[in-house]
Amino acid sequence: MPEPRPTPPDETRLQAVAEDAARDAGGVDPALLGDFLEAVWRAVVSGRRLSTARTARYRAVGEEAAASGVALRALLDLYLSAAWRLWRSLPPVRGAAADPAGVVTAGEVVLRASDDAVAALTEGYQIARRQLVRREESDRREFVDDLLAGTSDLPGLLRRAPRHGLDLTGPHAVCVVRARAPFTDGTAQVAAIERRLQGAQADADALVATKDGALVLVFAAPDRDAVTEVLDRLREVLGSPQRTGWRAGVGRPGPGAGGVVGSYEQARRALELGDRLAVTDPVADSADLLVYEVLLRDRDTAVDLVESTLGGLRGVRGGVDPFLLTLETYLAAGGNATEAARRLHLSVRAVTYRLARVRDLTGHDPTRPGQRFGVQAAVLAARALGWPGTAP
Repeated sequence: MPEPRPTPPDETRLQAVAEDAARDAGGVDPALLGDFLEAVWRAVVSGRRLSTARTARYRAVGEEAAASGVALRALLDLYLSAAWRLWRSLPPVRGAAADPAGVVTAGEVVLRASDDAVAALTEGYQIARRQLVRREESDRREFVDDLLAGTSDLPGLLRRAPRHGLDLTGPHAVCVVRARAPFTDGTAQVAAIERRLQGAQADADALVATKDGALVLVFAAPDRDAVTEVLDRLREVLGSPQRTGWRAGVGRPGPGAGGVVGSYEQARRALELGDRLAVTDPVADSADLLVYEVLLRDRDTAVDLVESTLGGLRGVRGGVDPFLLTLETYLAAGGNATEAARRLHLSVRAVTYRLARVRDLTGHDPTRPGQRFGVQAAVLAARALGWPGTAP
């Protein structure tokens, strides 16, 4: 007698299994199953495992799911749910009473088919995700470079900004941070800063990136409170500057992409000035250092101002620094020698002696109101230039 023809798959039943499995997996598209159910049915009927060529197709399904944003857990749940739901409809299972051994063989085929499919799905998904991550990282790096450099393609920059968490229609500020160890993308510290800023009360749509070993924060700054909030969060994450040597510069808020470029340059200059001035606060705010920026806008003029006003202090016994510090403190105290002495932990006589020496060596008397402003401007420029290390 001829062997009976294999039972063909019930298309209606397979469709019902696929839809039920898709609901189990959270509502993913049942089309992601492709021909998996039919292939398993035919493999069980023939008693053979899925072919290598057919299994390879599921790698492509995994890649497609990753590109579509389907979670790997949901994808695997779809296939495994479909496999166990199909079980009761398989011919060997329905005819188990007549051939019990056939159920065992069918179980082995289904389990192996599920295992092969899941392995291929996972491999394709992970490969695609790695490619997507690399592409996203490359796109993000390119966006950061274009944003901070001030690319001429402004419309394109505005279109790309929302993908990276920025709405450039409002004012933004930039903070640049450096430490003894360079900052690099993907480190735990950078991730911690990003998480901390996302919960800021300022609702800062912050972009956290690294550039040339520095940490760069671009964030919404509708008001001064927003800037303060972001800087407070930054301090909390970075901790004591004595431990890592971190220092930061923050630029003034500005609207649009041009405002970001301007704030970035201001932040870099503020960071450099903060180092030169050796301010105690690790965060140098460009708004507080505006007078130094004005003085340094024409560097040659600033150097000339310092040399013509304070040049006589070069070579003074004990160095220039004690005299500059005395001038800074005296002028900050409003020309009050007693208050300056208290702040410097010196005697009033010592302060007045140094002021007299400045007068004798430079020809400029800081105690005279008419000359005080010029001396103060020269002292500020000297600090900004790192004088007397700067050659005339």
